[in-house]
Amino acid sequence: MGRPRLCVKEVTKVFPGVKALDSVSLTLEEGEVLSLVGENGAGKSTLMKILSGTYPYGSYAGTVEVDGRPVEISSALEAEKCGIGMIPQELNIQLDMTAAENVMLGHWPKKRNGLIDWKKLKEEAGRALGMLHVKMDLDVKMRSLNASMQQLVCIARTLVSNPSILILDEPTAALTLEETHHLMKIIKRLKTEGISCIYISHKLEEVFNISDRVVVMRNGCVVSRYQREEIVPGRVIADMIGKEMEAFHPESERTFGEVIFRVENLVVPHPSAPNKNIIEGVSFEVKKGEILGLAGLVGSGRSELLRAVYGALPRSSGEIYMEGRICANKDPREAIQNGFFMVSEDRKQDGYVGTMTIRENMTLSIMDKISRHWFIQRKEEMKVVDRFFKYLKIKAPGPETAITTLSGGNQQKVIISRALAANMKVLFLDEPTRGIDVGAKAEIYKIIQELAKNDLSIVVISSEMPELIALCHRFVVLRDGVKAGEFQKDEINEQTLMEAAALEHVSSKGESL
Repeated sequence: MGRPRLCVKEVTKVFPGVKALDSVSLTLEEGEVLSLVGENGAGKSTLMKILSGTYPYGSYAGTVEVDGRPVEISSALEAEKCGIGMIPQELNIQLDMTAAENVMLGHWPKKRNGLIDWKKLKEEAGRALGMLHVKMDLDVKMRSLNASMQQLVCIARTLVSNPSILILDEPTAALTLEETHHLMKIIKRLKTEGISCIYISHKLEEVFNISDRVVVMRNGCVVSRYQREEIVPGRVIADMIGKEMEAFHPESERTFGEVIFRVENLVVPHPSAPNKNIIEGVSFEVKKGEILGLAGLVGSGRSELLRAVYGALPRSSGEIYMEGRICANKDPREAIQNGFFMVSEDRKQDGYVGTMTIRENMTLSIMDKISRHWFIQRKEEMKVVDRFFKYLKIKAPGPETAITTLSGGNQQKVIISRALAANMKVLFLDEPTRGIDVGAKAEIYKIIQELAKNDLSIVVISSEMPELIALCHRFVVLRDGVKAGEFQKDEINEQTLMEAAALEHVSSKGESL
């Protein structure tokens, strides 16, 4: 580390009625990884949008300096010219273009005659992906790639412009553990080349491992700064939420009721590869009040399994039983009628309707119950809304607040309330805390455990092994679309689950064969 590469001085950003940033100052040195942490709404993303040109110069007070000179960044192109590259949390891809075209988006090389130099485009795209140790068909359409591969393409695109300052906003949210390790190695190598990084993540273990310094933000202000040797996880978390947070302890052993839901020999065909299945003969069951963890690596078929049970994906064979009776679950509407509800990993795409309020999103699942002669009975609707607004402690001015203005954790609470309003018997949670800050995670954990104690059966998918182990009572591990193992809580740890998910021969007790 050495000279300051970036200086933010007394930056203030005000939206109508809200001060998003309040005199924020920070520095980023050459070859340094500076992590920015804080709860959703702390101001991290607002500051990054200023640095990347989304909020142009003149819309905020204060100054930004790059390499010792003031800069006036008013667009993403100007940010790039200043050497600032940003990898946003939301995937920015063109689904019907190839991987190579997406990597080189905005930088397509041209021949002298003005036509695109396709050979050079693919060479440069391959070089950028090679920096991430990614091998893929450069001609594959983005639509056919999973979320983790799409994320890696976005990361490669940022590296094409050779930035001197790299902003990474939740870069590992959709990555596997192996892909995350690759990215960490890339960041460390970039450091040795003098590239400075601002790292934003809710995965604090990553933050503590990769950071040279950590800056904590809360309510639009910088509240603390720590050098690497000064980092104490509990202190950082307390700074983030403004108080000491109770440790999350898994509940003690419980006795569960009868089996409420089971799946037998489920087979799900691959949507684009003929004669191939993404789920092959999987069977499992869930008891009343039990939290079942569905573990496995990205691509193992976890989400596809639950989506098929929920009727969102077709299945070629297998039976689904609810309380002893067969359920067809031909589509999500029928699944909801049969007592199932699924909270998707992608809240923005599948979880909520962005043009609706909290109230409208909350009651989507019970429109038939609160309507008379095609008209919604507002009094009945508000009884439901008020009940869950208070029960789940949704932080918002009121039920008429637009859902897009809420933090990720509160959006997740609204979606869960929709399931509770419909009086579900089985709840599927796919990555329930993805993109949620540490304080909101603790609230979601408590809600999940409280629901289970009230006899709701829950199936949880999570790529964070400690989270899965802490939350769940029993575990089913998938590998390449088949059931690789089943474990009780006292039989597992992170290594056991990882071995079952990644190794071909592991017993149900987690022993390598």
